[in-house]
Amino acid sequence: MGIFKTRQNKKFSYTPRHYQGDGNPYEIKHKFDDFRTTVGSNKGLKAKLNNALNDYRHNSDKTANKRVLIIIAVLVLLFLVFIGFDLSIFFSNN
Repeated sequence: MGIFKTRQNKKFSYTPRHYQGDGNPYEIKHKFDDFRTTVGSNKGLKAKLNNALNDYRHNSDKTANKRVLIIIAVLVLLFLVFIGFDLSIFFSNN
């Protein structure tokens, strides 16, 4: 027992009993990572933003795009009401 020596961790060669797949069984990976373009090793903010916009543009589900736009519009409207913006310019005075 040395005073200045650090203790080494034990190493085991464990293989799961019922695992019959390919690859590493301990790899944590989301099941949709293969289909996303926004997940990857690109580090820059500009590349991430461009990938997200391309994914949004080429989305085949148009109802999701409309839903996102409606949510953004409602949040902007609530923000304008909250800060006290005069909303009467959007409505006609007939």
